[in-house]
Amino acid sequence: MFNKTLLASAFIFSTSNVFANTLILKADAALDVKSGRLITPATIVVEDKAIISVSQHTPKDTNSSDAKVINLKGHTLVPGLFDMHVHLTGDASVHGYERLRRTVPRSAITGAINAKRTLEAGFTSVRNLGASGYADLAIRDAIYDGDIPGPRVFASGPAIGITGGHCDINAFTHEHKVVSEGVADGPWAVRHKVRENVKYGVDVIKFCATGGVMSTGTKVGAQQYSFEEMEALVNEVHMRGLTVAAHAHGTNGIKSAIRAGVDSVEHVSFLDDEAIQLALKHGTYFSMDIYTTEYILGEGAKAGIPEESLQKERKVGSIQRDSFTKAVKAGVNMVFGSDGGIYPHGDNAKQFSRMVQFGMTELQALQAATINSATLLKLQEHLGSLEPGKLADIVAVPGNPLDDIQVMENVTLVIKDGKVEVDKRLSK
Repeated sequence: MFNKTLLASAFIFSTSNVFANTLILKADAALDVKSGRLITPATIVVEDKAIISVSQHTPKDTNSSDAKVINLKGHTLVPGLFDMHVHLTGDASVHGYERLRRTVPRSAITGAINAKRTLEAGFTSVRNLGASGYADLAIRDAIYDGDIPGPRVFASGPAIGITGGHCDINAFTHEHKVVSEGVADGPWAVRHKVRENVKYGVDVIKFCATGGVMSTGTKVGAQQYSFEEMEALVNEVHMRGLTVAAHAHGTNGIKSAIRAGVDSVEHVSFLDDEAIQLALKHGTYFSMDIYTTEYILGEGAKAGIPEESLQKERKVGSIQRDSFTKAVKAGVNMVFGSDGGIYPHGDNAKQFSRMVQFGMTELQALQAATINSATLLKLQEHLGSLEPGKLADIVAVPGNPLDDIQVMENVTLVIKDGKVEVDKRLSK
């Protein structure tokens, strides 16, 4: 299968062409996310899709008369951001039975709108973990083809899960015979479902290892897939050269997923010391959506979230934040994952301040959303930091995010693949 997302991310064409388009960014500072060092002042030279140089002064060999110069006084430049857990086709204002009325074509249109909002917030790459009808692949390809604006999308297609589990549709009686397209039971069935998703061009596989907050009739902490099923699924995914993310709130499900070899665990609510040690041993990444609890409990009832889900979130939210603090203190690999779609898309960056509030330094939070996420996707040589030779994904924010992480909520300029996608200075 020709995978446009990975092809676009993995190859940077030569910029030695005399007809290359040159862009020069001048700002107060640029952040080296690997070292935490601020380059002050900062000049970044971009040719076509690639970063050519990052320095304190404009290189002498740059023909500035043919270049477009953007002056960003008072701003800091950071790498384009990653959100490693979103649902672009999800509408935060539509929940419960009303969500069941949404068709795949309607959800795809919603996804196109949300993709634009996400890009405008500074997120140039996202991992979309779960979408019916492979709608997220359609959004991914439309963005790549230039038909709609949006971030670079790593799409999972339908999430895989057990009959009656978090990734199934459980709101109907048996008479309707409604089953989610990602349902698979048993080691060979899950292998088949992985192969089916790969056949249709996914970039990543997501499966549900435990119950969840937003599903009907599931216990949020209860393990669903057996270890044998998880092990078969992960083996199949890795044999196909992809990465795998496990939705897991409950302790046993978290541990089983890690032992099975998943690349990341999502949510990670009920965490104990053994699970932390397993994550450290296996190098597993945690993606913990610690902002969403505020939206669910504050706005969820008005948005139509069922009382069953609200009750589950009341039990899970504070525990998940305590688990986040423990994981950070222990040094577990962490990426930025917001679960966008449960709350309004475009508000992704609100999670930064919560990550700092519950244990991260400002730099750690930024690393989670940049170089750590790129590394999880095995694209650290091409994305995730401001370095010569990497794809030019660059975001400008007013002020210094190492002093005040909330400036990440007020992005001024967004560049993806060397192209200015958002420039909010023009609207002032």
